[in-house]
Amino acid sequence: MRRLSAGGAIGENAGFLQSPDPMPASPIRLDGTCMTRADLVAIARGRCVVLDEVQLTRVRRAAEFLADKVHCGEPVYGVTTGFGSNADKLLGAHRLRDELPGGNPERQKGTLLEELQHNLIVTHAVCVGKPLAVEVVRAMLAIRVNTLMRGHSGIRVDTLQALAELLNRGVVPVVPQKGSVGASGDLAPLSHLAIVLLGGGEAFVDGERMPGAQALARVGLVPQRLSFKEGLALNNGTAQMLATAVLALDRIETLLATADLAAAMTLDAFAGRSGALRPEVHALRPHPGQVETARRLRTLIEGSTLVDIPYHLVPRFRTWAADAWREPEDQARRFDIAWDWVPSSQRHGREAFYTRFMPFRGGKKHQPQDAYCLRCMPQVHGAVRDAWMQASRIIDIELNAVTDNPLIFPDADDPVFAEGKAAGRPQHIEDQVVSAGHFHGMPLALAMSYVKAALPVLASISERRLAKLVDPATNDGLPAFLIGNEDATDSGFMIVQYTAAALVNDLATRAHPASVYSVPTSANAEDHVSMGTNEARHVLEMTEDLGHVLALELYTAAQALEYRQDMLNAARGLAQRGGWEALAAKVANAPREGEAGRAMFEAEVKALRDALAASSDFHAGTQVRAALAKIRERIDFMQRDRAMDGDVSRICELVAEGGLVDRGRLV
Repeated sequence: MRRLSAGGAIGENAGFLQSPDPMPASPIRLDGTCMTRADLVAIARGRCVVLDEVQLTRVRRAAEFLADKVHCGEPVYGVTTGFGSNADKLLGAHRLRDELPGGNPERQKGTLLEELQHNLIVTHAVCVGKPLAVEVVRAMLAIRVNTLMRGHSGIRVDTLQALAELLNRGVVPVVPQKGSVGASGDLAPLSHLAIVLLGGGEAFVDGERMPGAQALARVGLVPQRLSFKEGLALNNGTAQMLATAVLALDRIETLLATADLAAAMTLDAFAGRSGALRPEVHALRPHPGQVETARRLRTLIEGSTLVDIPYHLVPRFRTWAADAWREPEDQARRFDIAWDWVPSSQRHGREAFYTRFMPFRGGKKHQPQDAYCLRCMPQVHGAVRDAWMQASRIIDIELNAVTDNPLIFPDADDPVFAEGKAAGRPQHIEDQVVSAGHFHGMPLALAMSYVKAALPVLASISERRLAKLVDPATNDGLPAFLIGNEDATDSGFMIVQYTAAALVNDLATRAHPASVYSVPTSANAEDHVSMGTNEARHVLEMTEDLGHVLALELYTAAQALEYRQDMLNAARGLAQRGGWEALAAKVANAPREGEAGRAMFEAEVKALRDALAASSDFHAGTQVRAALAKIRERIDFMQRDRAMDGDVSRICELVAEGGLVDRGRLV
């Protein structure tokens, strides 16, 4: 017997899905109409369920109605006929093949109608690949139970309760990842769920993999024998794509908040500009995600003394030297700082600028706007957030939808039955057992295609910010690759950007929509399918790499931010402790004693000293500082090259755990 890997999750997405928590006392009530994404995530991670008693009466009514129609000899698709391209085959009153070799005497104890449902499950459980993660399978079970609670599927109460008990007793069917085309729903993976209910297949119990019958026995359950339409009710629907989509959207919600945090930390590290975040700016183009992202960024940088800092106050990095600092308290610094003075001969035509700003060039370029990766964060992050919101809207509808076929309307007051009656049409079984296409996953497929295309966009702008931080041509006065490199032996954060670039490329190549490639199935009876299950699975898998890219930006931005804060505060300390000469020693291009412009230079250096001395402590926004402190609990500032693999693992773990954000609020 095999056991789950450490952490309890299995499959390709095991690295970022959590194992189920111990089941708490309060179960989530399922009634077919009120389940939320948060409910489903909680169930996926271990919560028990309880079935609503009022809705169970509707479930019972539909099963009794269907049994009555069958006993009256009414032809019903998937009950008294075959499935798919076999729908034109009516079941007979007795078996024609009892004596044929290969028969199953145990199964033949039931009726042909029961054998039809049994065969539907055992012949459709043909998925391949690694088993789905525990969370995905539990979510699939919960979705299937919830939709069957609507009372339009014909399943018996006992069978539905047995399905719910798989959740409550910790039985996790083994469901290989691949094999669904997303119409008629997730037939193959749902059959892997249902086959365990029949005593077949395999399942995990307490992390141990075993045959389905043994798993049932382990928790005190017995195999079920299916009745009219129950096989079709169990395996016809969108549960795998929906479960995967919900877990992906839950993960993306955290990653969106993480992306905003990484962006805010990077903006602080650049001592960037906040004008592009102002509410009146976004009121002129009020896309909801854009407006929300700008608001979040403003909140994250609130309290920053770096953002919108005057150009002239920001020194640029200069490599440390033994004689760089004279005061004892400065001797431990890992850098030197410098400015260039702009002589009067170079100010012609720029007089207005130098009236407002002092004539010193340090780390900040004299330009009124930041690069797109900083200035357009609300537009880019916001567009991804809009994609997430659109998908969430569709998923919320699907969570409480009926997605199997045919649909049963047992009561005369059901709309379908009432419309036919009002029209004076003779009432037939087709008025109350209606073949439709709710199993088709295209609504989910297209929604997840949108999200799938959005994820590389969020990763790409993150990588561009990271690349800008490590490049001395673009990082506004920070050291090359964010390392002192006094002896020319250090690479610093150079290769961190390589990894981010590789991940962005991988995400981009996986972003092509699966939903545009329909491959007909079932002898062309199912001639258009959604491929939504592949779409949702791809998105869930892609969230891991997106999380890694954001983690790498945070890792890099933390290093950059400390350099920026320390360099500015070193300049401030120098101005407060010493005379103007100490600061003048950090300024290049200064005229010598007796040269023209020396008096102007001295006056302007003194003004720079006064401005720095009067400044308060230079620091990032309150929430950004809190996040930096969290990062520093696990990863130290890197003063010289060291092995970085442990750092990278730790920052990726911190992001995967959601350790820096909680739905947009810092932990």
